[in-house]
Amino acid sequence: MCPIGGGICPITHESKLAILIAVVASFLFGYLWYGPLFGKTWAGLMGFKKDDSKCCGKPPVSALLITLLGTGFTVFALAYILGRYKPHCNAGAAVLVWLGFYVPLLLGTVTWERKPWKLFGLNAVYYLLNLQLISAVLTYVR
Repeated sequence: MCPIGGGICPITHESKLAILIAVVASFLFGYLWYGPLFGKTWAGLMGFKKDDSKCCGKPPVSALLITLLGTGFTVFALAYILGRYKPHCNAGAAVLVWLGFYVPLLLGTVTWERKPWKLFGLNAVYYLLNLQLISAVLTYVR
């Protein structure tokens, strides 16, 4: 029985490997996106200075572990949601998750935290692609 909502839980023992691979793939994608690909752009949009240890230094192990834990939560939740759809619908379901949950939160960073729209765009595209990556792994790795 599923602990949430009763019924049979769609996350089965066969999908544990897919969940693990999706967590690692998502974590590495985040490293690439906010590191070598767009790290300098992101740091500038966040208002960090070059000599600021928050942006340019080696991240503490605790930050990496917390990020890995959060990535695990995201993958597990998306696996649960996608388990309710037919596999050919997973990419669309991931877009709905992005549109319904991520975009509104990111809009709040522009309206309330006064972050620039370019930062919104950078983060929004990252989350959309990341959810598509997770969805693809959960769909095709069995």
